[in-house]
Amino acid sequence: MSGLFGVISTNNCISSLYYGTDYHTHLGTEYGGIAFIEKNGQPVKKIHDIKNSQFKSKFYEGSDKIKSHLGIGVISDRDPQPLTFESKFGAFAICCAGLVANKEHLAKELIEKGVTFSEIDRGDINTTELVAHLINEGKSITYGIERMYEKIIGSISLLLLTKNGIYCARDRNGVTPLAIGQKTGETAVASETCAFPNLGFTVKKYVAPGEIVFLSKKGLEGKKKGRPGSKICAFLWVYTGFPASTYEGINVEKVRENCGMFLAKRDTVQADLVSGIPDSGVAHAIGYAMESKMPYRRVLIKYTPGYGRSYTPLSQELRDRIALMKLIANDAIAQGNKVVLCEDSIVRGTQLKNFTVMKLMQAGAKEVHVRPACPPLMFPCVYNLSTRTIQELVARRAICALEGKDVEDVSEYLNPTSEKYHRMVEWIRKDLGVTSLQYQLLDDMVEAIGLPKERLCLYCWIGKGVQKNLQSYQETRPKEILTCE
Repeated sequence: MSGLFGVISTNNCISSLYYGTDYHTHLGTEYGGIAFIEKNGQPVKKIHDIKNSQFKSKFYEGSDKIKSHLGIGVISDRDPQPLTFESKFGAFAICCAGLVANKEHLAKELIEKGVTFSEIDRGDINTTELVAHLINEGKSITYGIERMYEKIIGSISLLLLTKNGIYCARDRNGVTPLAIGQKTGETAVASETCAFPNLGFTVKKYVAPGEIVFLSKKGLEGKKKGRPGSKICAFLWVYTGFPASTYEGINVEKVRENCGMFLAKRDTVQADLVSGIPDSGVAHAIGYAMESKMPYRRVLIKYTPGYGRSYTPLSQELRDRIALMKLIANDAIAQGNKVVLCEDSIVRGTQLKNFTVMKLMQAGAKEVHVRPACPPLMFPCVYNLSTRTIQELVARRAICALEGKDVEDVSEYLNPTSEKYHRMVEWIRKDLGVTSLQYQLLDDMVEAIGLPKERLCLYCWIGKGVQKNLQSYQETRPKEILTCE
């Protein structure tokens, strides 16, 4: 998942732009970029690789020399962006968050029409460039965005910068969030509301699914009304989002505490302490401790914010390196104790098995009881660049091992009361080498969030998408064959 930030100011916007974009660093590890309008009305972009450094270390130097009234920024999970274009609408810059599942098909159609793609990275067409070309086919920017939404399968929210202002558009299903904040002389739009408080902004509105809003010196101008309801990604609250952020008015930290409470309510384990895997597992553990009355203690401590998330990098090698280096087991706390270890989720299971659990055992923990705050992940995300293949998911590897072959129908494994579900969880427990393993129930997770189930995207747990044409599209794609171990 990428993070977007844009700002328009009656004065110089660059300070707000830099820091506002930086407050989205937790959402991506590949590229950071900004674009702003110069005095001549032309957009200027700056993009840096942030795999091994933080956004602010690349962009802060020299920022005092830039003067502009409006700009956009992005922390990107894959593609270099923002990108700039000269078009029939004039010059503009654009950045996106989300994923286009039918990107190859749409790119082929455009190429056959004579459209040229120049932003090729690792042999792959840049999603932001594709989106820009699709918008350019419209008779206006607003119409072009609407037309783009009609053609794509997936989820795209975007910021489009012109010399007159910023178009902000949230994907039609509301999978990815956007919020607008204001303070005297400035208006901003962000994926994460945690970007607002320290910069003096207060939330003005949450952009609705499919809504297009134009930010200018005149204020907010509605270009397209939003759709009722949403299918916002539930994983935002469980893992992806920053604790101080709110989506649809619901705070991330509070939801994670709620998740921990639900885990404790259904648990009977006798342990000495509760701990969370930093950073996202901490609030789940606090909630568990509040409900269970067990003491919360830190058996794992993260060494400085310099190490990013081990879940988001594209390569397994880098994910493993971060997992190894960022967490340090505290022997004095772990020694001889039975530990309830709260985690946001278990996706691949490799880091938990090879690094986290191993560190605790080496530190002298007597028992380790793992409590993920969400159900087993069963399907790769089709709306954001997070999990990419079935092969990555430990739950699917467990099913393959139990069945002796790859199976398409996993419905019995989705039922927490079924024998097959319990066999799957037991296989994962043994694979991880932990004392016990108990997942969150889907209905408890939904209740912890506080939105009706129909307003949440739960695809990665239940395999049902928010777009009607998703299933028919997937049926045309080559099926992934899972190799059973």
